[in-house]
Amino acid sequence: MGNIRNPIPVKLFIGMLSPDPELFEQCTDMLSREYGSVDLRSDVLAWSTSDYYQEEMGAGIVRKFIFFERLFDASVLPGIKVFTNEIEKNLSVQSGGELHRRINLDPGYVTEAKVVLATAKDFSHRIYIGAGIYAEVTLRYSNAERQFMPCEHTYPDYRTSEYRLLFNRSREILRSSLSK
Repeated sequence: MGNIRNPIPVKLFIGMLSPDPELFEQCTDMLSREYGSVDLRSDVLAWSTSDYYQEEMGAGIVRKFIFFERLFDASVLPGIKVFTNEIEKNLSVQSGGELHRRINLDPGYVTEAKVVLATAKDFSHRIYIGAGIYAEVTLRYSNAERQFMPCEHTYPDYRTSEYRLLFNRSREILRSSLSK
């Protein structure tokens, strides 16, 4: 029988997609008020691996990631996803009788072993974690490769070396924080 222990804290991040990069700073301010200081942020990154959000948001969608300094218990992820969905809704616009998002906010967390994304969509590789939210491991750390590696179901953008380098950097920061 294994000993039950408290989980090791995780590093929270939010991936943001929008055709309006000015929304990134507005959302970062809102999220920082709720979750604390940001200690790592990506540049604004091209997002050309899918046209999934184009009909809703329009062309020219770009991506930005922010990572929070404070470490969290992984069990808070469903509440964070619910909160980011509310921000998306509040920043949406009415068009043609429908509500259209101007930004997509995807929270997740980094551990030494994996990168986990939260979603409201169920699928065979996702686990229900409460409050209508599911989680998936999208990158796994390979000791042999000394970096995060994609899983079979990993989104194409998360497979890129650019994203994986960013998540490797966030893992280094996490490891440093855990050793303090």
